[in-house]
Amino acid sequence: MSENLTDFYFVITEELEDERIDKCLNELMASLSRSYIQKLLGDGSITVNNQRIKASYRVKADDKVQVFLPPAVTPNVMPEKIPLSVLYEDNDVIVIDKPKGMVVHPAPGHYSGTLVNALLYHCRENLSGINGVLRPGIVHRIDRDTTGSVIACKNDAAHICIAKQLKAHTIVRRYHAIVHGNIKEEEGTIHTLIGRHPADRKKMSVLSKGGKEAITHYRVLKQFDKYAYIECRLETGRTHQIRVHMAYLGHPLLGDMIYGPSKSPFQLEGQTLHAKILGFCHPAGGEYIETNAPLPEYFKHLLSIL
Repeated sequence: MSENLTDFYFVITEELEDERIDKCLNELMASLSRSYIQKLLGDGSITVNNQRIKASYRVKADDKVQVFLPPAVTPNVMPEKIPLSVLYEDNDVIVIDKPKGMVVHPAPGHYSGTLVNALLYHCRENLSGINGVLRPGIVHRIDRDTTGSVIACKNDAAHICIAKQLKAHTIVRRYHAIVHGNIKEEEGTIHTLIGRHPADRKKMSVLSKGGKEAITHYRVLKQFDKYAYIECRLETGRTHQIRVHMAYLGHPLLGDMIYGPSKSPFQLEGQTLHAKILGFCHPAGGEYIETNAPLPEYFKHLLSIL
């Protein structure tokens, strides 16, 4: 890979030989979708041995592949001076302890007050542009009412590296949650397929076929009378994965009005879920970095009541 942040260079190894170029680059540059790679191919922004090729081209060992990413368009969202709780920061990445109620990136109905608005102010122009104008720097997201660690990238090279780790499931992600009921097993693994709910497209669901593989490891930290305090380690990162998996197990998250009871005995704003531990290999030096987001006050208060 070259050091120019908008110019990536690869030499194909024997392990990748005979793969389609779009699939091959999707593996090498996990943050780019195959459809976007195909668009780049159509635009002539990807060459093999200095020649334009089609998406159907099958790579050969020692092929020299060059990817020219178009410069990031200036976001049409505004920087906002929103206080951030920074867990780790350097020239390549920043890890934020996201508060409850904050949306990660702009979307219809939420074009201000998001983590992206805050990052645009905090990092100025130092954010990766790979995910487009509405999600600069964003490699992954957590739900609006989930608190805790979110990593963002300050340049495209870091973005590619972190996204590749996410795709390979090598990033450590440990969440703490409070769930309904008594869990019989002190620890276990939930391994299913997750996809869009067949009847409600706004929800996710465990499916018998057609979904994506989803694996969650859980262990009980403290069992209360009617609730349990647990830790979940994500092996995959599907939308709403922990919320769907714990509901599937019969232990929905406390406060989760979508996958759990519609009423709660506590005054809560959404599910009690906190992204506590985030561990990754640094995109520049390769050393292992781990952050630990402290439990928010509402979460600690709930535990004291229980």
